Amino acid sequence: MTGTIETPVVAERLVKRFGSFTAVDDVSFRIARGEIVGFLGPNGAGKSTIIRMLCGLLRPSEGRARVAGFDVAREPERVRENIGYMSQKFSLYTDLTVAENLRFFGGIYRVPRAVLPERMGFAVEMAGLRHRENMLVSTLAGGWKQRLALGCAILHRPPILFLDEPTSGVDPESRRRFWDLIHDLSADGVTVLVSTHYMDEAEYCNRVALIDRGRLIEMASPSALKQHTLGGDLLVVECEGMGTAMAALHEAPGVRDVAAFGNSIHILVESAGAALAALPDYLAGCGVRVTRIEQIKPTIEDIFVQMIGAEARAEGPRP
Repeated sequence: MTGTIETPVVAERLVKRFGSFTAVDDVSFRIARGEIVGFLGPNGAGKSTIIRMLCGLLRPSEGRARVAGFDVAREPERVRENIGYMSQKFSLYTDLTVAENLRFFGGIYRVPRAVLPERMGFAVEMAGLRHRENMLVSTLAGGWKQRLALGCAILHRPPILFLDEPTSGVDPESRRRFWDLIHDLSADGVTVLVSTHYMDEAEYCNRVALIDRGRLIEMASPSALKQHTLGGDLLVVECEGMGTAMAALHEAPGVRDVAAFGNSIHILVESAGAALAALPDYLAGCGVRVTRIEQIKPTIEDIFVQMIGAEARAEGPRP
């Protein structure tokens, strides 16, 4: 185990290519001890590739990174000795019991036998699995599997924890409880990097890295991101016939951007007052019945959509 490092994760111009495809493109950042950093972006954006390079599982095509003071390309084994890693598949053996999984991972992480029972007890308590130690993992609910996988990943008390889409497919209540555990670890000085495509999870992070098409678009605190100026006012529109409405809104005067958000449409307009006065009649004339239209505050997802849209328009299509 290394001593205390105040900047335990440093990436400098990281690039990863698979043949002619560039999965990660010139990414640089520094992460402080005890910080929770979320890597947010759509599936295929490059989040998992960045994490796997930092874990020493993939060798960078260009650039360099140091994790826990070790170079990820030259010293991958030393890197892996000082990190915990949890993937979206939970990395558990479903045909083993809770206790058997913990003993197995304790051996993998070379946890001394003298302290393994205490570490296992902590993991069981954290996962809420007391008196269920002899249950097969295959019989556990998703939230329990998630917390157990986290317990396995920190049996050796690593100073840095990488979580790759750990809340994928887990119910909202279990996601919230999982994030409570992450904040407890951060309070003890553990540095946490977590990738997710759930934009609401940005609120749980100290800083958020917005990733799109292999690029780091922005890295800032959630509050700083929310202060980003969209260049207009944001409205939400709920209506019948979203496809017709979106096509019409792209052509509407005073509308700068249009994006679908679930069953509603978010539109960026020059002036909320003018748009609220004109758009209901405009859409009605296009055969669209509006059930709701009002001004809203932008979320991090709105800001992300606007940022990646602006970059895509500026750069054009990438190979």
